[in-house]
Amino acid sequence: MPIEILYDRMKTAVTGEDDAGHIIYNRSLLALARHYRFQPRACRAYRAKTKGKVERPFRYIREDFFLARSFCNLDDLNAQLIDWLATVANVRVHGTTQRVVADAFTAEQPELQNLPDHRFDAVLKLERRVSHDGFVAIGGNYYSVPDRTRRVVEVQQLPECVRILDLGTIVAEHRVLEGRKQYCIDKSHRTGGSHAKHRTGVADPITIGRIGEHVPLRPLAIYQAIGAQLAAGARA
Repeated sequence: MPIEILYDRMKTAVTGEDDAGHIIYNRSLLALARHYRFQPRACRAYRAKTKGKVERPFRYIREDFFLARSFCNLDDLNAQLIDWLATVANVRVHGTTQRVVADAFTAEQPELQNLPDHRFDAVLKLERRVSHDGFVAIGGNYYSVPDRTRRVVEVQQLPECVRILDLGTIVAEHRVLEGRKQYCIDKSHRTGGSHAKHRTGVADPITIGRIGEHVPLRPLAIYQAIGAQLAAGARA
């Protein structure tokens, strides 16, 4: 890790300034900086040249690596990227510095700090509504929650799993699905129980492509209660 990282003044990095003109950094960024032991530094306002050509590599990667490629999954993408870095990107002579990229990285290595023993537990917190059929939409996919979960829940999205909380209690935990429009269904969520238990893992989840492939199993008492309610409303 570098000792210092320069940031633009986007809200994910800088939230404002105090009365003395000191930068107020985003709390999540400060937590990341504490974990990796680096000092964030903000660009001067309205000074775009402070950052240099930080966005140019994205265009290079998009046009030279991603263009006309296909990937089976994330592991395949990473394998192809590692090969491209070793055979194309890092062995070229950089147009601005006129140095071989890999040589420049090697020269900078002694100035970098060692990474921490553990990865930063990045959590993206969202608020989501539960659909009438008991799913929460996250990143284009759908994850089940227990029957009778409240309509508005908190979602904590981590790199490898999704947690769903109802009034601060974890009611569902799923692995992150790749792709889009897929459904991850925990069979224990379709019991009709009124109280969800804290879960530390997902037992035998069902992943399907369309919601019509799964029919929730509910006790007959639920349908009897619905019928009685409808009958009472009709008599009224």
